[in-house]
Amino acid sequence: MQETYDFERTWLAKFAGCLDEVAGEEIRREVMAGSEDLSSQSSRQTVIAWSKSAMERLDAAVGDEAERRQIMTGCACQYPKVNLQEIKQKYAETRDIDLARQMLQAQFEDFLKNVMRLDDALIEEIVRRGWGSAGVKQGNTIIATKIPKSGFLIEYMQETDPEKKRQYYCHCPRIRDALKTSETLSPTYCYCGAGFYKGIREEILQQAVEVEILETVLQGGEVCKVAIHLPPNLVARSRQQIAAELEGAALPPPDEIIHQVREARDAEYANLR
Repeated sequence: MQETYDFERTWLAKFAGCLDEVAGEEIRREVMAGSEDLSSQSSRQTVIAWSKSAMERLDAAVGDEAERRQIMTGCACQYPKVNLQEIKQKYAETRDIDLARQMLQAQFEDFLKNVMRLDDALIEEIVRRGWGSAGVKQGNTIIATKIPKSGFLIEYMQETDPEKKRQYYCHCPRIRDALKTSETLSPTYCYCGAGFYKGIREEILQQAVEVEILETVLQGGEVCKVAIHLPPNLVARSRQQIAAELEGAALPPPDEIIHQVREARDAEYANLR
């Protein structure tokens, strides 16, 4: 018999592992106290109350903010690595961070069109708002604004009440439920969501990156916005400089590369229908 996926137990296991790795067994036991019987079958109020107290214990027990961020980013749901391999390979060949970002954006727009089956007008609006994992590059930082939870995207776009929009927006079931109550969790918690963006960039670049929360719906913001700080050695270089590093090999224009990738992906989607 196939075992039913339990989001709560899966997340708690990741959280415990990250606590062990970064803070040690004693702090892990302290922070995780009371989670033994939690599962997706637990009442939402019980899960919210435990999450709130656990974050308070974490903030008190781990004084170093960088360590708290490390713990929480390690708990994130991750982008499928298989979907990043083409971008990772192209970045390894060209060392062109802008091309990697453009390819990620193209993949995101293909997902909106071919998987979510959104109409062109809505896709254009999503792109105009700068939503999605590719983000917007500003110097050596990428600012990523999370798209609303896909299962509630249409409801979000149609809703006018700010509080209800926040409830539709968040990807985390705990926070969606907490936003329906008067409870609030420590800002530390949202570094779990930031870990999603950290994981994408680290897989593509094969280097560590730092992430910083700029805005969250949990803290009353309209969106969730994350800064991805790229390593200092990835300062933007011209395509001529990149070509020189590749022993003078000519680089095709970025638009041509993305067009080729999109044609191949469109063919894959067509074969799946």
